[in-house]
Amino acid sequence: GLIAPSHSVPLAAPGVQWRALRWMLDGASPFYIKPRLDPGLVAWLWRFHRSCTEANVERALPVLRDMSLASFSLYRELAARPDLDFGFEAKGYLAVYRTRPGLEAGTREALRLTALGVDARALEPAQARGLEPSLLPSIAGAIHFPGDGHLVPDRFVRGLAGVAEKAGVTIRPATEALDFTARGRRIQAVETTRGSLACDEVVLAAGSWSPALARRLGLRLPVQAAKGYSVTYRRPPGAPRMPMTLAETRVAVTPMGDMLRLAGTLELAGLDLAVSPRRVEAVKRSIAGYLTPFEGLELLEVWRGLRPCTPDGLPAIGRPKAFDNLVLATGHAMLGVSLGPITGKLVSQLIAGGRADVDLAPLSPDRF
Repeated sequence: GLIAPSHSVPLAAPGVQWRALRWMLDGASPFYIKPRLDPGLVAWLWRFHRSCTEANVERALPVLRDMSLASFSLYRELAARPDLDFGFEAKGYLAVYRTRPGLEAGTREALRLTALGVDARALEPAQARGLEPSLLPSIAGAIHFPGDGHLVPDRFVRGLAGVAEKAGVTIRPATEALDFTARGRRIQAVETTRGSLACDEVVLAAGSWSPALARRLGLRLPVQAAKGYSVTYRRPPGAPRMPMTLAETRVAVTPMGDMLRLAGTLELAGLDLAVSPRRVEAVKRSIAGYLTPFEGLELLEVWRGLRPCTPDGLPAIGRPKAFDNLVLATGHAMLGVSLGPITGKLVSQLIAGGRADVDLAPLSPDRF
């Protein structure tokens, strides 16, 4: 559950597509594409390739930075509530590098972030181990981002739901949205597995399932589901005290109370939620070369989920021109936790007709 202004460089950046090509045929690599005949995937990959440019980074980076910083402030406000405890900690974050080329690339990216106001500090191995003793002496170095934080995601979602219900919000569990009843430019009802729900406003924020629902309204959203895995252990003695990314393996390591979670991989496999033992093992093995081995790790959970990815690395937030009472909010990829609160605030501002805190033009669902 990283809250990471440091992750403001979009997924679609120069050179990423060529690294992805090297990885895509390796089922244990950080990035994998499941072979399948899918015209939507082919079109998405072409758009992704076209977006892996310096111009796209220049356009997207300030937007993601502003959204991440705004979200961090909102998390601080939420964490101050006595009725909402979600394990929020503002301890910072480490990007740890096992290789010198990796560290050099990470340092260049950190300098770019620093120029935009994101605090970043390069650390030699001894300095990194002084901050995080669980690191091996053999690492090449690390980048410290003191302005990042983390939380326990499931506690946050459950806690926020409880606060919302106390405020009068009706939550309908086990109610699947299937279709819409629309007339002209207005949606009149959402059709669900538990009946028809009349509506004044509709927020379509269904993650990787958003494109299928949008198609029911004649809208085309170029969002691909990217499966990621997490492996959660009972927190062992000597476990990391602060969250980190093991840079070359693209795996995040996050301490969460009495748990330790490893999370990573990006697998373009459609809506397939099957668990790949090979990829789970790759996540488990990722700590080798970075962290001191832990004895007797107690496995608590293997989990997988789908992250909605747009081809340019920016979420789609806004009102599509085709409807007057629909707001879309999807495509956050690996930044769902980081961008969640500001996305909710932007949606509320759109519905209320007020001025948005962030320039929504780069996020328009109609930009594709």
